[in-house]
Amino acid sequence: MSGALAGIKVVDLSRVLAGPWASQLLADLGADVVKVERPGCGDDTRQWAPPSLPDGKAAYFLCTNRGKRSLTVDISQSAGQEIIRKLAAEADVLLENYKVGGLKKHGLDYATLAKLNPRLVYCSITGFGQDGPYANLAGYDYIVQGMSGLMSITGPADGEPHKVGVAVSDLFTGLYAANAIQAALLAREKSGAGQHIDMALFDCSLAMLANVGSNWLVGQTVPPRLGNAHANIVPYQVFAATDGYFILACGNDKQFAEVCRLIGQPQWARDSRYATNPQRVAHRAQLVPLLAQSFRRQSRDSWLDALDKAGVPCGPINNVDEAFADPQAQARGMQLALEDNVGQEVPLVGCPIKLSGTPVEYNLAPPALGEHTEQILRTLGYGESDIVALRNSGTV
Repeated sequence: MSGALAGIKVVDLSRVLAGPWASQLLADLGADVVKVERPGCGDDTRQWAPPSLPDGKAAYFLCTNRGKRSLTVDISQSAGQEIIRKLAAEADVLLENYKVGGLKKHGLDYATLAKLNPRLVYCSITGFGQDGPYANLAGYDYIVQGMSGLMSITGPADGEPHKVGVAVSDLFTGLYAANAIQAALLAREKSGAGQHIDMALFDCSLAMLANVGSNWLVGQTVPPRLGNAHANIVPYQVFAATDGYFILACGNDKQFAEVCRLIGQPQWARDSRYATNPQRVAHRAQLVPLLAQSFRRQSRDSWLDALDKAGVPCGPINNVDEAFADPQAQARGMQLALEDNVGQEVPLVGCPIKLSGTPVEYNLAPPALGEHTEQILRTLGYGESDIVALRNSGTV
């Protein structure tokens, strides 16, 4: 491999989404990732289907396990624990998402493994972190979206709170974790020592409230649920045309003046209630219905064309099929296919990172359960008789 993280060895003891999302990104960047799975069943997401490929690999599993080698190990057995210790002794990174203290009983916690390998970067991902009153609670994306305030600002203003359509608390935690791991690897270059990284879905979900969280800290007003509208910018939302919906993202007063010109109401841009963005936010209830009435007079594409020519940010609302078919998605290589161990083409979403000197390389399709077990065990010094014994005992 020649990627940015070529030569970095990662032991991935995580499952489902946040941890595997982080390790897939590391694999895309060139790291050698060994995915440790339970014998017989593996990562839970292998069974999260339909849809799935003809050989049974679930689409959910495929989305987050590209570029990894699969090793099956029962870590409840002493022989399995020894395999993980051998891997950790040679690894740069270990990633896990067990409950707090869950790996200590197996001798696979950070304090124990750091004695074997002081350079090890050990990343723990949990729902609520390694300390605090909720540390021992299980963490699920859906629940964290609710507890963090994210659902309170998502969904129609007059309806029930909504979760986001994908598991964003998991995904953002995975991205934060990948950043933290790389920061720890850089720090190790200076200090020579690894460290323990403590990542929590709850923390990351609070952090990603971004301007909404800041709005509360500064204004001390609980943010309302605004549907498709924006808390700080008007007009910045979905509008209906004669034949569908489109997004208008009017970010400054000049753009608003162009919108007023296009809909035949240039005087609105000079109206003291609407001339500046703070005033438009204050008078949202009066302005938005007026704009909505104007936009219902023409087709979606006619508005998009006119707004685009006027330099006003706007866009269609695509379904997933339309998004992948978009020429921009095609040009950016956001869809690919890799051949797996049985020769079938596995369709995958591409990595969005574009590096000029060390580009992302796609070397391995998502693995079959235990596909690389014997290969990995041999590199750790296990002979054929050892491997047979491990299999007979159910360790691998």
